[in-house]
Amino acid sequence: MVVIIGSLLVGTHVFAATGHAPLQKVENNLCDQASLQRGAKLYVNYCQGCHSLEHARYKSVAADIGIKTPEGEVLEALVQTNLNFVSDKVTSPIKSAMPKKDAGEWFGVAPPDLTLTARVRGKNWVYTYLKSFYKDETRPWGVNNLVFPDVGMPHVLHELQGTQIPRFEKIRLKAEDGTTSEHKVVDKLELASPGAMSETEYDRAITDLVNFLDYVGEPHKLERQRIGVWVILFLIIFTLFAYLLKREYWKDVH
Repeated sequence: MVVIIGSLLVGTHVFAATGHAPLQKVENNLCDQASLQRGAKLYVNYCQGCHSLEHARYKSVAADIGIKTPEGEVLEALVQTNLNFVSDKVTSPIKSAMPKKDAGEWFGVAPPDLTLTARVRGKNWVYTYLKSFYKDETRPWGVNNLVFPDVGMPHVLHELQGTQIPRFEKIRLKAEDGTTSEHKVVDKLELASPGAMSETEYDRAITDLVNFLDYVGEPHKLERQRIGVWVILFLIIFTLFAYLLKREYWKDVH
């Protein structure tokens, strides 16, 4: 049996054809509401046609990402005009317009809900995945992905990023029985034709989209962290008083 070693690292752009591409780190900021709003716009324009966020609702998302008045009232008309093209209610869950049954028949499997994707896969995985599509005419959609080989979806952000092509190289791998075999791996991806965005702009756009998906996966993360600080502080103070009380009770016990 051939032992696959994952990837041959030369510089920072070498990936194996087996899906073990090194993940790139995304520097997103959940406190950046402008970024979250841009990410929501990208999701609606490029992702919602197939993927839902069934565990999130338009109104709560709008409130969290700053689509509201200074008094805290959600700008419902703005949400309905720019984000909600599926339902006539701002309190509706964020669903795709594509029925799951039809999607399963068209694609073989219904596109997954994205609510927890960043939380389950990790935000770095999502970030690298969205940057790792490349041209592959052997695939039904004409593209493949370094992080998710033989991916069953098109590169929906193609018009923004452009077309990447792989540069391959051959490596020899040693099997457990001592024999060697030759395998082809992706050495690097090159931009063959540019999209509407520069590389820097596309990276920023993907960071915004990942930031939004990171928020959706755990909407109360910042609040949990804020409350957590006070809980830890309370426990420290409580432990101090408990120790002093214990010492007072036991001071006459020998």
